[in-house]
Amino acid sequence: MKFALLAAAALTGSTANAEIYFKEQFNDDGWKDRWTVSSDWKSKSELGEWTNTAGEWYADESDKGIKTTNDARFYGLSAPMAKTFKSSNKKDLVIQYSVKHEQKIDCGGAYIKLLPGGKKFDSKKFGGDTPYGVMFGPDICGANKRTHVIFHYDKKDDNLLIKKDVGCETDQLSHLYTLVLRPDNTFEVFVDNKSVRAGKLEDEFDFLPEKEIKDPDQSKPDDWVDVKEIVDPEDVKPEGYDDIPEEIPDPDATKPDDWDDEDDGEWEAPMMDNPDYKGPWKPKMIPNPDYKGPWVHPMIANPEYSYDDNMYAVCKDGCTHVGFELWQVKSGTIFDDIIVTDSLEEAQKFAEETFFKKKDGEKTMFEEAEKKRREEEAQAAMDEEEDFDMEDMDMMGGDEF
Repeated sequence: MKFALLAAAALTGSTANAEIYFKEQFNDDGWKDRWTVSSDWKSKSELGEWTNTAGEWYADESDKGIKTTNDARFYGLSAPMAKTFKSSNKKDLVIQYSVKHEQKIDCGGAYIKLLPGGKKFDSKKFGGDTPYGVMFGPDICGANKRTHVIFHYDKKDDNLLIKKDVGCETDQLSHLYTLVLRPDNTFEVFVDNKSVRAGKLEDEFDFLPEKEIKDPDQSKPDDWVDVKEIVDPEDVKPEGYDDIPEEIPDPDATKPDDWDDEDDGEWEAPMMDNPDYKGPWKPKMIPNPDYKGPWVHPMIANPEYSYDDNMYAVCKDGCTHVGFELWQVKSGTIFDDIIVTDSLEEAQKFAEETFFKKKDGEKTMFEEAEKKRREEEAQAAMDEEEDFDMEDMDMMGGDEF
């Protein structure tokens, strides 16, 4: 008990100074006023509609999220943050939200973006070409199932993808995605509060040029021998080797007793593989006495390399909005419980109050729904088989009269 109290006190202390830049739970009708649809990004026929719902399985029907509702549509939606996050403050950046693919998604994005722009941000035009600081979250299409981790880097004016894919959850339950970006140029990704990837930005992304490059003044010497084997000069093709045929008449074959040369023509024994045929002749290879091994290009320090202490500064000019900019072939994804803060402990505390509070109840309802679905499918299959048997009996009865 004493340990639990100490742990609770430590967590409370660590979150007391946390800044919350954005928080959204979608549990009231006012969410439509807080969020803006990207109505000028695509035509109305191309944009899917959002609905506010707890979904088909849940722990609490009043605990809602926003759900994509139309197949093969684009989805654009953004909201201003309560406070601007500035990388210059040298604080951790924590982005967290939940995703539930109720539809058994086969192709569609479910990532969130952190965006700059301030008062100039055009919410109605927000779309795929809008500059962003961070793009994070699951994206599934066919065999590609990954959690995007993409950071904008001002020095390259480019969005840098993580070099090795981070996996994502693919079932029909809610899952919690958390990204932490630290001012010491490290990052960490959590799924359901379990760390699934952590590392240095320079190792996992192409922020920096290589520390070493091939010496441009060096090249492989003309007399360098990297051929490992050579033809044995003493090995010669045996006389008559090319005269050996691939096939020969089967010596054990005999002409059938009912074979008639006049009617069937002259009998010829069937052919068989020649056991003496060894294929095209190839000279024997021997180790090359002049072999020096593979030539290794000498490396030198890259004069263009320099470490950047500010790789983490994805919100150099301040990030002011969050948004979803998606394409979904199969709709039905629910987003909920979004938080942007500078404290992982604060995000974890919010997760305990939201995601983990309803996780088990949602799973129970899902399992009950799946059980009912399987029973109904089994009954439908039995009914169909009975109908088929009755049709067969009717047909057989009709034949007797």
